[in-house]
Amino acid sequence: MPYFAIHCIDKPDSGELRVANRPAHLAHITAMGDAVLVAGPLLRPDGRAMGSLLIIDFDDRDAAIAFATADPYHQAGLFESRSVTNWHKTIPQS
Repeated sequence: MPYFAIHCIDKPDSGELRVANRPAHLAHITAMGDAVLVAGPLLRPDGRAMGSLLIIDFDDRDAAIAFATADPYHQAGLFESRSVTNWHKTIPQS
C-alpha cells in the first residue's frame, strides 16, 4: 500500500476549535492502527499548533481523501487548507 501525506493548515485564531475537537481527531487517527507512519501538529515558532501533518498507508488516494474528509478537525471547519499527496518513504530503509 502506498503512503499519503495529509498536510493541513488551521484557520487563524482557531485554537479553541482545535482543542474542542482533539479527542475525536486522535481517536480517528488511532483507529488506523499500524497504517499510521507518523502524525502530529505543525507548530508555530512559539509552540502553538498551526496545522497537522499525517503520513498514513492507504490502498489508494481516494481512501486517503475519504479519511481526511472524515477527520473531526475537517468536519468542524478547523482547516484553512488541506492537501493529500502521494508520499514515498526512502530513509530510513525498512
